[in-house]
Amino acid sequence: MSAADIYTVSRLNSEVRLTLELQFRQLWLVGEISNFTAASSGHWYFSLKDQAAQVKVAMFKMANRNAGFTPRNGQQVLIRARISVYEPRGEYQLLADFIEASGDGLLRQYYEQRKAQLMAEGLFDASRKQTLPAQIRRVGVITSPTGAAVRDIITVCARRAPQLELIIYPSLVQGDMAAADLCAALQLAYRRNECDVLIIGRGGGSLEDLWCFNDEALIRLLAQRPMPVISAVGHEVDFTLCDFVADIRAATPSAAAELVSPDQREQFEQLNQLQQRLLLSMQRHTQGLRRQLQQQLQRLQQQHPQRRLEQQQQRLDEIQQRLQQAMRRRLQQLQRQLHWQHDALQSRSPQRRLEQQQQQLGFMQQRLVSAIIRLLQQRQQRWQLQSQQLHNFSPLATLDRGYSLVFDAQGQLVKHASDVTAGDDIQIKLSQGKLSAKVISTKT
Repeated sequence: MSAADIYTVSRLNSEVRLTLELQFRQLWLVGEISNFTAASSGHWYFSLKDQAAQVKVAMFKMANRNAGFTPRNGQQVLIRARISVYEPRGEYQLLADFIEASGDGLLRQYYEQRKAQLMAEGLFDASRKQTLPAQIRRVGVITSPTGAAVRDIITVCARRAPQLELIIYPSLVQGDMAAADLCAALQLAYRRNECDVLIIGRGGGSLEDLWCFNDEALIRLLAQRPMPVISAVGHEVDFTLCDFVADIRAATPSAAAELVSPDQREQFEQLNQLQQRLLLSMQRHTQGLRRQLQQQLQRLQQQHPQRRLEQQQQRLDEIQQRLQQAMRRRLQQLQRQLHWQHDALQSRSPQRRLEQQQQQLGFMQQRLVSAIIRLLQQRQQRWQLQSQQLHNFSPLATLDRGYSLVFDAQGQLVKHASDVTAGDDIQIKLSQGKLSAKVISTKT
């Protein structure tokens, strides 16, 4: 086994963190808040859980200051986060940069996820779009037969092109059964194949009201259309997935009726249609560039010192919390001891107890003094004995007895006469002072 195959714990945790951060760049999660803690540094720490599992989440001050609310335990939230590892403990965790209460935010997240999935499959590609036929004689309308949308379409077509034939395919456009009903009406229109153009839509409403037009089964069925389809769902500001898969997106049902009814402004409408398609294509291209830019920024941020700083900040918060908990436990312990001593004092005569304690204190002081004196005497005797032994073995003691040490010019100890030659300078160290001498002759 080579040294490169042996990991340290720090290296392992660091490489696991980098692997997770590169593999999972950004996630949306929904769950329930638990164990929420707001550190004194401003950072938030909590767990996000569902019925079967939970995961730890850290949200630093720079991210949570734009949240607009403080989460509470038990609250359902939607978060955007990236996966990381807290290296000092080797714990997998999420680093959140966005949080909001669950509800419309969850629907928007499902909408974006489904949109991205279908876009990646090519269902929204411009190459799949069909143009409206030059001559439109019969128009199918899939909507509620009693809603405002069908009345608007009938009114506009009657005013602009009375000769145009309308076929209504009634369907629910709101509620749990609306998506299945819309699919059934669409399949009927495909099977009969009696219209030149189909309009599918309804009037405006909330995101939840329009949710059936984001149904995946409906979108995939629309992608199989044998004739051009116009999506006219909601008001101008409302966008559903039907708008992206359809051949043309009309801002309102009335606008869809104007598109299929011939008018003197037909060329202008065609130009507007091309503009919308160009805008959609530019949006997709811009989104692609934005995703590439975000990926590059994320790769750059993964190597940024801020990552290490965040790890250290989290570790500091953890140590601070542990210290606070230890101080609280110690304070509680001292309080319990104080209460116990107070109760014991109340059950006995204070004066008698004081006298006993004073006697015991005097006795303990005497014992302490005696013990200290004995200990000092023992230590002094031991020190004297060791000092004497050390002195006996010291070269200085040998010098005191009249011996000396001889060193050559290089400061090396001369042990034999052969170590020097006649004429060499030598140094003689005595018990008191040094002598300089010159070798006259040597004998072995």
